[in-house]
Amino acid sequence: MNSSAYAIVHFFPGGTKEQYEASVAAVHPGPGQRPPGQIFHAAGPSDGGWRVIAVHESKESWEAFRDGTLLPKLQAGVEGGFTTMPEATEVEVYNLMQ
Repeated sequence: MNSSAYAIVHFFPGGTKEQYEASVAAVHPGPGQRPPGQIFHAAGPSDGGWRVIAVHESKESWEAFRDGTLLPKLQAGVEGGFTTMPEATEVEVYNLMQ
């Protein structure tokens, strides 16, 4: 199977649920809504911090969100949000089952 989807895994060392909630509220269009092009979003505590997993329709969709919304907001600082930039892993999705 081939897929043009693109996945991103962010790990915020020392990150908390409260920081996640503040950060996601700042970068998503509204409660329970994903940014344009994002087809999957999951987040939760992970050993030593907080992990966010997102899948976008394409690498271009991810880059548009990253460069136009995510990085500018995180770099400017989100009140109550994550205080460091995440460790990032990007994956060209080979198989996406929905």
